Amino acid sequence: MRKLHWSARASLLLLCWVTFLSAAGKPKPTPLRLWYDKPAANWNEALPLGNGRLGAMVFGGPQRERLQLNEETIWGGGPNNNVKADALPVVRQLREQLLAGQLVEAQALAQAQMQPAGNSGMPYQTASNVYLDFPGHDNATHYQRDLDIGRAVASVSYEVGGVAYRREVFSSLSDQVLIVRLTASKPGRISCLISEESPMQHTRHAEQNQLVLDGRGSEHEGQEGKVRFQTRVQVVAEGGTLQATDAGIRLDGANSATLYISIGTNFNNYHDVSGDPVARAAAYLATAVRKSYKQALADHVAAYQRYFNRVTLNLGVTPAAQLPTPQRLTGFAQGNDPALAVLYFQYGRYLLISSSQPGGQPANLQGIWNDQLKGPWDSKYTVNINTEMNYWPAEVTNLTELHEPLFGMISDLSVTGQQTARQMYGARGWALHHNTDIWRITGQVDPPQYGLWPMGGAWLSQHLWDHYQFTGDLGFLRTYYPVLKGAATYFVDALQEEPTHHWLVVAPSVSPENTYSLQGKQIALVAGTTMDNQLVLDLFSKTIRAAELLQLDMPFADSLRRLRERLPPMQIGQYGQVQEWLQDVDNPQDQHRHISHLYGLFPSGQISPYRTPELFEAARVTLTQRGDVSTGWSMGWKVNFWARMQDGNHAYKLLTDQLRLRSGAGGNTGEGGGTYSNLLDAHPPFQIDGNFGCTAGLAELFVQSYDGAIDILPALPDAWPTGEVTGLVARGGYVVDLAWDKGKITRARITSKLGGNCRIRVHSSIAAASGLTLREAQGENPNPFYQNIAVKPPLVSSKTTPRRPTLAPSFVYDFPTEAGKTYSLKAQ
Repeated sequence: MRKLHWSARASLLLLCWVTFLSAAGKPKPTPLRLWYDKPAANWNEALPLGNGRLGAMVFGGPQRERLQLNEETIWGGGPNNNVKADALPVVRQLREQLLAGQLVEAQALAQAQMQPAGNSGMPYQTASNVYLDFPGHDNATHYQRDLDIGRAVASVSYEVGGVAYRREVFSSLSDQVLIVRLTASKPGRISCLISEESPMQHTRHAEQNQLVLDGRGSEHEGQEGKVRFQTRVQVVAEGGTLQATDAGIRLDGANSATLYISIGTNFNNYHDVSGDPVARAAAYLATAVRKSYKQALADHVAAYQRYFNRVTLNLGVTPAAQLPTPQRLTGFAQGNDPALAVLYFQYGRYLLISSSQPGGQPANLQGIWNDQLKGPWDSKYTVNINTEMNYWPAEVTNLTELHEPLFGMISDLSVTGQQTARQMYGARGWALHHNTDIWRITGQVDPPQYGLWPMGGAWLSQHLWDHYQFTGDLGFLRTYYPVLKGAATYFVDALQEEPTHHWLVVAPSVSPENTYSLQGKQIALVAGTTMDNQLVLDLFSKTIRAAELLQLDMPFADSLRRLRERLPPMQIGQYGQVQEWLQDVDNPQDQHRHISHLYGLFPSGQISPYRTPELFEAARVTLTQRGDVSTGWSMGWKVNFWARMQDGNHAYKLLTDQLRLRSGAGGNTGEGGGTYSNLLDAHPPFQIDGNFGCTAGLAELFVQSYDGAIDILPALPDAWPTGEVTGLVARGGYVVDLAWDKGKITRARITSKLGGNCRIRVHSSIAAASGLTLREAQGENPNPFYQNIAVKPPLVSSKTTPRRPTLAPSFVYDFPTEAGKTYSLKAQ
């Protein structure tokens, strides 16, 4: 069939769209597929594959395929901790200055004496590039490449000289290797040279029929590269001939062929690099090649779909869904492609499955995908929001097991962080600043205006309690209680009394990466930022509840209660905003990417339209002042903020801002957000947290469970009047399936994993199916997973009158549940 010119194809699609509008019947879900009619021109157009440990970017060139490889433990440097041994006297002097109001002097002292000690963390690094060169394939026709995120398989297809060629590529979840399948429509037509290069220090040789590359991680900032790794490439061909040399593997005249790539490293854990990379790489490969391709593919897809198929989302399909992915991004703002939002939502889940598997490392700033020796911000773990954002979708989108790598890192940090607490702050417990790496460093990273923020442990520890709230796993809580206690113990010792109100505050600290102007200076270092106060409130409250549930440590819990009473309340400033600092110094023109003082709105639940209405409206003022367009991850955070504000239309506007096609060429940096053609988030450059943040934010549009009830469709955008979602998870172990039409619920199914009282909030009339009675809710929800954190009334500036929100009507009902049973609701 002759290929249509693009303008003709567009006209045909428009005709289909008109036909679609006049057709009756419910639209079918679109395939969950990214596709393109040309190869990737740069890394930001390549397609990501991963099995948690082994990542690949597939470029899809007909004449030359590039597979850029990563392995999660290939990092620069080696075991170390970057704690500044002589910091404590300076920290004590900074505390005195800050509490005395000598902010300019404290800033100068910190700049002079509180620079990072030794290093600012090690970079996550690429492994290598494997190339497949196909002679004579430069004039390919009928080209197409895609990524099927329903199966986690990428493919490339095209024709040359009347022969149809196809490649399938996946990073096997079941067999721990990258597998490439080469087929052709005629026998004996597959010939190629397979070679490998690496920017890392390496050697390469042939070993029997395998191509072997031995490499090592780089020295960085004075830390010797200690990671050793080996890659092995093997081809199993049907027909033809194979020859392996140090230059590569030559395949001639095969009917079909399967390529296996394994990587092993010497990394055992953050303080042990005594593993055998040769034995590991060889073992992965030896196991994988025993399987037929058909069986390997089936096993991989089954392992992947075990996670992925738990959640479905359907918002309807238009003909725009048939366009190549870049054209869909270009046209999304026109509002005629709801299926792209579905694809983007599920892509975030795909990326988490592909970059965070139990027993492995947590997803870093780029997940597991990085083609450089020193990627953006070293591709480390930035824990003043970005690492946490990576895991926002884990519980709500039914991927709870994938949270485990983060828990493992938190456990490690609770050990290495004891040195930071003791040597830098004279405290017990453990502490962490705003960055860490695979070696679990806990000292200051970057200059003090960014790095002197000892709150990383406080924020990361919230994930432990969140996991318990969703799963009810008391065994998990018992295992990780010492980590929670250690994080809280640090603040028992580190909190300082400020002189005006005698509140207990964190000093020194910063409101992440932001400053305000004082005496012509930009002030970053302060005492008692709003975010710090919110984090400590959450940490103390969750540790207290954990102690109560586990029936231990009651004297410690009592001490936390007494300290909690002395924490500062949130404050409403002179512009009606939530104050970012202890003093009312916010600039209403400030549009900084971090909106840290709204941590209490999301991901925490301290700010509520029903329990703290004045703070809720003050949060709206802050969000409006900060604006919409920012870095990609910041816009992902704002989708969640506006979902919590029950403003689905504004959240949809943020999604539209984010789903703008961004060129992947060059080293673009800065702000503006957007999305690359492979749907990866543009900061720019690429940071994966924007993808994860948006996925979590879209889930929040349909189901929220932070405010004492399961809130159903709290922020549905007008753009999606009809749809259905299944498999979202609410706190208390409830799995929620929903359908709606004309913006109102038509049916809901709630499956209870743990039993107990189920309280729901709905925004349209609903009735129970036969055998179930809904009671109008009264008082606090007796379900223990829905106890809200007590928040003090805000202090309000004398220059403003606090406002209360105007909320849409809602109905709140209770009904009892039993573990393992499903309960149905329907429109009344």
